[in-house]
Amino acid sequence: MSKVAVVTGAAGGMGQAIVTRLLADGWAVVGFDIDAEGLAAMAQDGFAAMVVDLMDPEAIRGAFAEINSMLGGVDALVNNAGTCFMSDFPDIPEDELERQMQLNFSSAFHCCQAAVKLMTGRDGVRKIVNISSNGAYNFDVFDPPHYRASKAALDTLTKDLARRYATEKIAVNSIAPAMTETPLFGVLTEDVLAKAVAAMPHGRAMQPEEIAAWVGFLMSPAGDVSSGNVIILNQGRDVR
Repeated sequence: MSKVAVVTGAAGGMGQAIVTRLLADGWAVVGFDIDAEGLAAMAQDGFAAMVVDLMDPEAIRGAFAEINSMLGGVDALVNNAGTCFMSDFPDIPEDELERQMQLNFSSAFHCCQAAVKLMTGRDGVRKIVNISSNGAYNFDVFDPPHYRASKAALDTLTKDLARRYATEKIAVNSIAPAMTETPLFGVLTEDVLAKAVAAMPHGRAMQPEEIAAWVGFLMSPAGDVSSGNVIILNQGRDVR
């Protein structure tokens, strides 16, 4: 029987690439997203779509309860859902701050809480992969502070859970990509986007499939010995 992976934000550009990679690697994948139409377009063998509002902790708990009833547990979780709101300090509206933290951090926190309970008793090393961002640490780039804070919080959660569950064989890592070509490019002005891409050493943005390959590696047996790490993918741009 295939191992079960949950991918949040499954209908987005990065999410679709991750789902495709995990299906190719033999996982049964459950995709969470609020975009019902986008999920429906992804229909294929091995993929189960669940329309879930990740801003609602009760909806998250309900989704994992349904997975438990259908599949008997979870072997891996990829917290991919996220966005970047572009208001700048000090004029960030209160509701935008709350939404930024809810989607990028709180949703992952609640998914981890639910997933860990369903990982108990499963064979092998179970996996949590959090999709973070270079913006959590690189202050030379344009990211606004509430976005940075949400991703830094996610990386701290990664380290805490990695330490907390090491002896229970739950490996937890973050992947922190730099400029990656996803629909989030649409929140940037043309000049900001051009400047950011030009700063990449390879002269191009990274592709979702390249990030998904790293997710696949961490989810594979080769990734069993990695836990508590923030893996930075940026073509060497920020080496000091």
